[in-house]
Amino acid sequence: MTEVLLALLAGLIVGVLFSAIKLPIPAPPVLSGIAGIVGIYLGAQGYQWIAEKFFS
Repeated sequence: MTEVLLALLAGLIVGVLFSAIKLPIPAPPVLSGIAGIVGIYLGAQGYQWIAEKFFS
């Protein structure tokens, strides 16, 4: 839980800094960003499942 809160705090600080100096936010659009994160997570879980099923 601490990692999640620290990541959120870091994101908030970066968002404020980028907005203060009028730069675009360094993040992908909301929906595609979430889809990318979910895809990475599912890919990692799928690899673990495949490795356990076929290579152990």
